[in-house]
Amino acid sequence: MSHQTHRRLVIVVRADPVICGHSVEARNLAEAALQRGFDDVRIVTWPIDLLEAAGLPLKPLDTISPYSPGITVERPAPIGDYKIVDGRFTSGVVGRLVELFTDGVPTVCMSLYLSPHTLCVAEAVRIAQSTGLPVRLATIAEAVGSDVTNVVRAAVAEDRFGAAAQVLASYLSQDVPVAVSEYTRDVIIEEAVAVDERHGTDFAEQCRRRISISYPAIDTASWLALDPAETERVLARHGLTKGRYVLSLSRLMPAKGIDDLIAGFSTSEAAAGLDLAIVGRGPSEADLRAVAAASPAASRIHFLTDVSDAEKPHIMSASAAYVLATKPTEQFVETFGITLVESMLAGGGPVITTDCGGTLEAVGDTAIIVEAGSSAAIATALDEALSYSPAELAAHVVKARAYAMRFDRLAVFDHLFERVLQPA
Repeated sequence: MSHQTHRRLVIVVRADPVICGHSVEARNLAEAALQRGFDDVRIVTWPIDLLEAAGLPLKPLDTISPYSPGITVERPAPIGDYKIVDGRFTSGVVGRLVELFTDGVPTVCMSLYLSPHTLCVAEAVRIAQSTGLPVRLATIAEAVGSDVTNVVRAAVAEDRFGAAAQVLASYLSQDVPVAVSEYTRDVIIEEAVAVDERHGTDFAEQCRRRISISYPAIDTASWLALDPAETERVLARHGLTKGRYVLSLSRLMPAKGIDDLIAGFSTSEAAAGLDLAIVGRGPSEADLRAVAAASPAASRIHFLTDVSDAEKPHIMSASAAYVLATKPTEQFVETFGITLVESMLAGGGPVITTDCGGTLEAVGDTAIIVEAGSSAAIATALDEALSYSPAELAAHVVKARAYAMRFDRLAVFDHLFERVLQPA
């Protein structure tokens, strides 16, 4: 196949079926690459049974939209036996990348999440270059934020210099290091400063000089001009009525603040006649169901765990308000908030969110901002959002959608790839 291929893009990421905004971003960058002339696009990711064993929240396989022809998802099998533990899987990914980097095809490789994906790419580049075979390659590494807080920050706190240095050095070894938001870039530099102050390294200056911003790529077209008849069918399937529900759509985990939303929803006067639709899966599902069952609004709170990719725009477009009540935790801080932009594109009710991490970069001045962790603030915000007149809501939709269009996947792709020296 290699003699027929002229331009290849390889994306290394935790891909579908993982419930994660950046698996969606990888899909969108892959689709944009086809439109921009890449004739071989590969997403290199992990076996599904490994993702399941890790406890990651996963979509049902039958709800995932297919990729376009020309996009191949590869899940390399582990190398070696059980005694090698997790290294079997990284060996499989690194080995496959080496093969893709040494077959003579001009290739751009982008990794999303530094650990383990950029670590795998950096190792594969080193090995490929040592083979003596032609390597026609450019690399992009996107830090999404949690990869820094979970790995580098933990390593700094535990005084494990080597682990922190491994991630930062691998990141900076890539041709184009980018961060998913200004907030994420600041976090990276902050942690690099901590490493430098303790060990006399110079990571922070390199980070300040080299890291640029590449916001998440979103398929804006799939959220616009929705078929009203299909919207009605989707709502009927899930027991929803247009304009009669508040929506939450995210992983079910503590940092998403869904417990605060349940409490705020139950005390909002304006929401008294509405339902709350909580869409998603995740480790907090059982706990949140218990919180909802104990709420005064229990009969109006519904968990939807089987919403397909194709149904999400319809459910967002018909909501009375969309709430992402995200709050910082030790394990996770919202570094952007892709669902915020998707809701703005879909044209549903006002977006309510917190000033947490990179959320303000996602919404600009188009959302109602509340204090993180405050159910009372959510209740007040719902009272405000649900009081918009039809004219006010229409004006809000136009403004929010115009802001959200800056994250269109082709615009993001072009802005990112203009920084990449294409391999000859």
